[in-house]
Amino acid sequence: VQLQASGGGLVQAGGSLRLSCGASGGAFGSYGMGWFRQAPGKEREFVAGMTRGGSSEYYSDAVKGRFTISRDNAKKVLYLQMNSLEPDDTAVYYCAASARFPHHSYGPESYYDYWGQGTQVTVSS
Repeated sequence: VQLQASGGGLVQAGGSLRLSCGASGGAFGSYGMGWFRQAPGKEREFVAGMTRGGSSEYYSDAVKGRFTISRDNAKKVLYLQMNSLEPDDTAVYYCAASARFPHHSYGPESYYDYWGQGTQVTVSS
């Protein structure tokens, strides 16, 4: 499966963005999906994840209550709605798909088999 992330941009603190991740070439509905991010000088970290059917989702403590992950399996798209953005949310955001762990809403990078190219999110103070 090929993943294409989009929707990043520059936003002021307190603002909102919605990221999208379109999939092609695979059975999107059979994959667990996740969002990760990597800030400058830091390791890539888990942000949010969802099981293949969308019945379970999980968030990192840093974004819980502000971000919402969702998916439309018919359209083969994963979303990340980001509200109340903070400067610390500045990072490149990546979507990822897990074929081996579709029923997990959380996992380390090693759980994920396919990665999108990333989209830049910059939050100004």
